[in-house]
Amino acid sequence: MAIKIFVTGGTFDKEYNEITGELFFKDTHVPELLALGRCSMEVDVVTLMMIDSLDMTEADRKIIAENCIKTKENRIIITHGTDTMVDTARVLARKVKGKTIILTGAMIPYKFGSSDGLFNLGSAIAFVQILPPGVYIAMNGCYFNWDNCRKNKITGKFEKLRED
Repeated sequence: MAIKIFVTGGTFDKEYNEITGELFFKDTHVPELLALGRCSMEVDVVTLMMIDSLDMTEADRKIIAENCIKTKENRIIITHGTDTMVDTARVLARKVKGKTIILTGAMIPYKFGSSDGLFNLGSAIAFVQILPPGVYIAMNGCYFNWDNCRKNKITGKFEKLRED
């Protein structure tokens, strides 16, 4: 069972410029995270874009959806910025059918050394193997149906909107 991982950027892949103090994108850290986590799953990592999710447009979301539709894999993970992750999940739920899609990200950049990114990616790899087709968000060791969660900007965690 191969897993496709689409990289879109977000805090997951941000770098820190020690001179200017700015965050920026260079290359994805996903292969390094997979190696660090000793992932033994067959994965195919494809970088679609490297942007902050606050800068993501509807055209960008369309590119993500089109790639999900045309990939042969039925199990897909998307690394994504947390601020608009639910917005992208909404588009995917409308456009992509019959595939299990997990969006995940990080609150702290991987390169900071105290990132939640490795844990969230590992959780997404586990969830994508066991959940039925649909669109989900995996953060903080939990998975959420795309339409029943939000980012709590006070606690820095995702939470359910309502109990099922």
